[in-house]
Amino acid sequence: MTHSHERDISVEALARVEGEGAMRVKIRDDHVEHVALEIYEPPRFFEALLVGRAYTEPPDLTARICGICPVAYQLSAINAIEDACGVEPPPMIRLLRRLLYCGEWIESHVLHVFLLHAPDFLGYQSAIEMAADHHALVEQGLRLRKLGNTLLEVIGGRAIHPINVRVGGFHRAPRVATLQALRPELEWARDAAIATVRAVAGFDFPDLEQHHVYVALRPDVGWGPDVAPGYPLETGRVVASDGLDIAVQEWPRWFREEHVPHSTALHGRMVTGATYAVGPQARFALNADRLHAPAADVAAEVGLAAPERNPFRSILVRAVETVEAIDEALRLIDAYEEPDAPAVEVPPVDGVGHGATEAPRGILYHRYAISADGLVAAATIVPPTAQNQPAMEADLAGFVQRHLDLDDEALRWRSEQAIRNYDPCISCSTHFLDLQIDRG
Repeated sequence: MTHSHERDISVEALARVEGEGAMRVKIRDDHVEHVALEIYEPPRFFEALLVGRAYTEPPDLTARICGICPVAYQLSAINAIEDACGVEPPPMIRLLRRLLYCGEWIESHVLHVFLLHAPDFLGYQSAIEMAADHHALVEQGLRLRKLGNTLLEVIGGRAIHPINVRVGGFHRAPRVATLQALRPELEWARDAAIATVRAVAGFDFPDLEQHHVYVALRPDVGWGPDVAPGYPLETGRVVASDGLDIAVQEWPRWFREEHVPHSTALHGRMVTGATYAVGPQARFALNADRLHAPAADVAAEVGLAAPERNPFRSILVRAVETVEAIDEALRLIDAYEEPDAPAVEVPPVDGVGHGATEAPRGILYHRYAISADGLVAAATIVPPTAQNQPAMEADLAGFVQRHLDLDDEALRWRSEQAIRNYDPCISCSTHFLDLQIDRG
């Protein structure tokens, strides 16, 4: 432990997140005066690039924003375009979209839990270093992630930037037998994911409680007319822990983005000025009653209850959501029937559409204005990491303030871990971490 009044801690690049950036912490007289996440990746201007393109192109183009959650971009774009055109696909197409999203959740959550975040709790710098002592654990994570990628390949055509997804549905629909062949591996995966929840529950979680407004989708209908609403994935209304309950079309009235000098990514705020958080903990807080028995049972077994306010325990919520995604995939496969056609026609209209889905990291919102000749006139994309930036900064300020007694190395380690709680996708948000703590 150090008692110096002036301390300068730097980390040239944050490990185990997607993207690059910096964090500055200024401490004066044992008080955290300022925290800034400086995302310095150059903006990629996707919203401007979409203007003038055909209304059928955003799903394929926006998928290139992220190689980890391309389905989130594709389906948010499709939801917005179909909303503008007034078209709702039939049940089996909606089922396939939900199943595709299960694949993305599995591969993304497993990547985070096993390879990006578990090393923090187990005391390793990387998953490669961790594998030397926990080979079976890493091997299990890789097998689970491969299953998620297999679902993406079977339904989407490939795991990274799927090519089988289109406005109105899919270019082709899988055979029933093809999906049924995945059941044995999914059944193994459900048991493995339940065991993962129990293992993660044994981690040593730093003490921190935050009270951001939680915002998530909450489905009001199922994928079919006779199917009850489930846990949020590919659709839903926007709800919040402060009582907000709106249709996705009302998003611009309640949420805004603001520019801050220290970041190329916009910061999300509620119009009230409140800091809000999206992602696993928000979904769980607002939809825990929608979990099915395997996930709900193991959550109760390990003492996870909604709302969970410690951001360091987000890894446990992700593990529970992995169980839910695998179990949901099994239900969807059993209900699947090959549709008469893999897609429905979606003629262009002069209108504006809004769409949102639950990316693994939280709500991803899209808005498109389309002209009658089928061209995109305007586009807005609000990724989850940009929405979470103010919450991340607040978490860091709260954590550092409560742990000023830690030495430089320990404070650096825990500060990086606090960022990884959100599994930030920094490349998505620029449309971190050079860490410097200035103590004076």
